[in-house]
Amino acid sequence: MELVAKQIDVDGKSLYVEHYKYSEDKPTIVFLHDSLGCVTLWRDFPRLLAEAIGCNALVYDRLGYGKSAPMLPYERPKHYMELEADVLNNLLSKLDIESAILFGHSDGGTIALLTANKYPYRVQKVICEAAHVFVEEVTLKGILEAMDAYANTDLPERLEKYHGDKVEMLFNAWTKTWTRADFRDWDIIHLLSNIACPLLFIQGEADEYGTLAQVDQTITNVSGKAQKYIIPDVGHTPHKETPELVLDKVIAFLAEN
Repeated sequence: MELVAKQIDVDGKSLYVEHYKYSEDKPTIVFLHDSLGCVTLWRDFPRLLAEAIGCNALVYDRLGYGKSAPMLPYERPKHYMELEADVLNNLLSKLDIESAILFGHSDGGTIALLTANKYPYRVQKVICEAAHVFVEEVTLKGILEAMDAYANTDLPERLEKYHGDKVEMLFNAWTKTWTRADFRDWDIIHLLSNIACPLLFIQGEADEYGTLAQVDQTITNVSGKAQKYIIPDVGHTPHKETPELVLDKVIAFLAEN
């Protein structure tokens, strides 16, 4: 398996990608990170999954994250994750990836769902982990706790290792958007019915940013075959907390017709 790491211009902005190339005739799994994540924070999970099923993998830093260009210092619009679905579609076009399997975590899971809704011809299957389809009080509580940690612990320094001088900008873009009054009624449940591809929703039962209602609303409202995998005593990042369980479940899901 060959690893190609490079910067790619998408919509006039430079995005950092790591492309694990196994074979041109094999599918590509695209990994979408969370609101504070990046390529590096996926660790070796994408490579392990790609090797286990013999396929290609694509991991990239969204604009403003990791090694990608800084985002513009503006307050995010309410539909910012729908705009990220457009960026992903353009990135896949640039790389000549006609159809992909999407694996998204948290915000990345939501972006995976929105991409499958808006560009269904692009998406073979979706694995969404700890995704959000509406705003919950537990989500806001988790964000407020993160804001406190940012102000009173070494969280900024720890994030700086991955995002450099973009940390304050990306942290504020996440927290200020989600805690804004007009974001309280953000909801994409009405868009889910257009998702017809097979879907797996992975959630930690102890997720500090969302309840199982996120899972149930998603699998109930998509039109395709959907299943859930709830892991007891696990929080918001199952692929880090219990990587073996997640790998086994995803491998089995991808083997299904």
